[in-house]
Amino acid sequence: MDRLRAMETFVAVAQRGSLAAAARAEGVVPAIIARRLDALEEHLGVKLLVRTTRRLTLTPEGSAFLEDCQRLLAELAQAEANVSAGGSAVRGHLRITAPAGFGRRHVAPLVPAFRARHSEVTVSLNLSDRVVDLIAEGYDCAVRVGDLPDSSLVSVRLADNRRRVVAAPSYLQRRGVPRHPHDLLQHDCLVLSSDASQTRGWAFAVTNDAGQRQLLHVRPRGPLDCTDGQVLYEWCLAGLGLAWRSTWEVQADLDAGRLVAVLDDYAAPPNGIYAVFPSARHLPRRVRAWVDFLKEHYGQPGFWGLREGAAPSGG
Repeated sequence: MDRLRAMETFVAVAQRGSLAAAARAEGVVPAIIARRLDALEEHLGVKLLVRTTRRLTLTPEGSAFLEDCQRLLAELAQAEANVSAGGSAVRGHLRITAPAGFGRRHVAPLVPAFRARHSEVTVSLNLSDRVVDLIAEGYDCAVRVGDLPDSSLVSVRLADNRRRVVAAPSYLQRRGVPRHPHDLLQHDCLVLSSDASQTRGWAFAVTNDAGQRQLLHVRPRGPLDCTDGQVLYEWCLAGLGLAWRSTWEVQADLDAGRLVAVLDDYAAPPNGIYAVFPSARHLPRRVRAWVDFLKEHYGQPGFWGLREGAAPSGG
């Protein structure tokens, strides 16, 4: 049995509503269509269609199998189209995922421009703070922020992710400005309680007695913490405390004076913003085009803000 032909026949019959209509469309007699369906059902060991002289009805198994067949045939058609174009065309369906906060600010706004450049690509964007299993859930690419765990996935660094301690001017006027990371222990700090990277505390670079720079982790505390970074950001804007936030989130507020950065002399080295995908071998052109598009935009001077690229002074 030619399983591909049998699947195509099954889809044609289901879509057209009868064996006769599918046979006419293919230019064969209905008996050939019936034999293909019989062979497919025997191979699967289930009944896909209930056929009478007056009507044709999908069984529950047939309905589920029809969806799978339609998806597989569409993917096959796309694969053939890509190959027939010599691998040069950027087309197909791109499934991407990104953290919710970062994705709203710096991924979703770029999708329309990407599609304007590559009009034959359709895009599904999933914004979630859950770490999505790209392979198991069928995603082409993820944008991830921060240190990456060891894995079999391939990653491309798109930009630096700098973190800064920030506060509203009203808070600093009320409580004073911390001059050293240890001063944070005397301040109201807004802690992201769900972020595993903050369980060690906020990271700073300090100079030891030997004149060498080393990391210092301070575990701040305060009357408020939350599992949602957006809430901490809003509390910080409201003057309720100090927060340790990525510049991609707060740089516009720093530029506008709504927030003030402190302790920049002790800023730790940045981690990264990455594009992550299952394999570099036979990477679809739509994925390569998306990654290149992100690198192009994230690398533009001023993309993250007026002063984000400025290196902090030593201290």
